[in-house]
Amino acid sequence: MEDFKRTPAKKKAKQIAKILKQERPDYNYLREIFRSLRKELNVKVVAAPKRLPYVPSEEEIKRYYEAAWQSKNIKHILIIKTLLYTGIRVSELVNVKISDIDFNQCQIRINKGKRNKDRIVPFPETFREALAVHAETMREKGATYLFESSWKRPYSDRGVRKVLEAYTEKAGIKRSISPHKLRHFLLTWLKKQGIDDSQKEYNEVIKNFPV
Repeated sequence: MEDFKRTPAKKKAKQIAKILKQERPDYNYLREIFRSLRKELNVKVVAAPKRLPYVPSEEEIKRYYEAAWQSKNIKHILIIKTLLYTGIRVSELVNVKISDIDFNQCQIRINKGKRNKDRIVPFPETFREALAVHAETMREKGATYLFESSWKRPYSDRGVRKVLEAYTEKAGIKRSISPHKLRHFLLTWLKKQGIDDSQKEYNEVIKNFPV
């Protein structure tokens, strides 16, 4: 095959820009031009290979939780455990009201979650007492939401994410443990246990959860 040199992309873009400038192109016009160019030159679109999402290992989750435990910040520990045990999204967590929790059934009602749908998520019976004590403490302070700041406002998405990032650093974990990563870890872990959405099966296998 005969050797050839390509014009640097930036230089070629300037040459093409001079030709197109008089057309006063907008985004859609440029997109159509380059779509037609691909056809003329028979250039195939190569899709980038999909990367598998990162899922924290059990060892990382244990290190992460240990870092949170050593902080002795009970509210932070409860936030992390609620995310880990239920798999709810951070946008759902900050909107959980104390009245949404059924301590008898060990369930939390998620109102208007993703796609504006309501659903019920379970939490372990072993977590009931700690969560109930926290909820009662918040209720005595006049709180409406399960997690509120000292200004009696529900936590923000950003606030929860900052909490989680801090413990990622303390645990010495290179990849950030975000709320989504905790959710993904739970769903992956439950799938490995071979269970469906049954509350009974959940209660059985969650006893072996890493934290």
